Amino acid sequence: MMQTISDWFGAAQGWLFETVIQPLVFQLGFGEYIEEAFEGTEWLMIGVLELFLLFLVLRPMEALIPVHKFTDPRARWNDFIYTVLHRIGLFSVLIFFTLDPLLDSLAGVLRFESFQPFNLESLIPNISPLGAFLVYFVVLDFFDYWYHRASHQFNWWWALHGLHHSQQNMNLWSDNRNHVLDDFLRDIYMGVIALCIGVEPSQYVMLVSVSRILQSLQHANVRIHFGWLGERLLVSPRYHRMHHAIGVGHESKGAGTLGGCNFAVLLPVWDIIFRTANFTPEFVTTGIRDQLPKTAADGTVVPGREYGKGFWSQHWLALKRLVEYARKDVV
Repeated sequence: MMQTISDWFGAAQGWLFETVIQPLVFQLGFGEYIEEAFEGTEWLMIGVLELFLLFLVLRPMEALIPVHKFTDPRARWNDFIYTVLHRIGLFSVLIFFTLDPLLDSLAGVLRFESFQPFNLESLIPNISPLGAFLVYFVVLDFFDYWYHRASHQFNWWWALHGLHHSQQNMNLWSDNRNHVLDDFLRDIYMGVIALCIGVEPSQYVMLVSVSRILQSLQHANVRIHFGWLGERLLVSPRYHRMHHAIGVGHESKGAGTLGGCNFAVLLPVWDIIFRTANFTPEFVTTGIRDQLPKTAADGTVVPGREYGKGFWSQHWLALKRLVEYARKDVV
């Protein structure tokens, strides 16, 4: 069955590449990147399949068992734009043109010095393909935990990551609601680690795809949890929603101070080990404290911070926060 699906996918990839992608690449004058374009076609197809699967499964669940009613009709549509741009491979293309030449140069230097690349699988004798996949899954998730946690520790980084947390109408597309610079940094970070531990390109595609699907589930507006044990094995929508909670999710005990809980991307074990887990069984309200209106001493209501309603305004305001918070770090 799996082999049949793989054959169908390969045939579809070949047809799309030969019919659409390859002619377009040559027409644009990028013929030297034809091999990379073929790999990009795979990312594109997987992204489209993910979009179809998410809409088919999670969208009806949001309608049947929602946590909250939407207060902003544009919220889901705006997040959908982020998801489409991310899943069709746009960020992968940007990273390729930035990272690939640098890595090729580094690999050439290492080969000249007779350096043998590290392969994590080689440390485990007779490991099966599934076993290798699970090992890489755990190791990459460990590094992803620390990347995510770091984005909550530095003011300048939070200025970018705050865009993700500013969604008060969290939904199945909210996982990709990130500043393009934040996404770019994370994808480079994860890509370099994957290369350093010996992940094959085909493995990496599947690892990324599985991770993205699970993270879409975590952000979905669905009243779902995995029970006492399940919550400690895999990040659930309820567990991750606590990470997005106003105040609790991204602040330490002192209001307004960076910190938070439930930083695990896929496996709560990292939160448990490093004492950042919060298993409070509640479906909390999401957003950032400074978004909320405040009442001044004279009784007037002061609007909260504006994070933007559309794609471009959200990116521009994040850059303005970056400058503002960076100054605070310097001072």
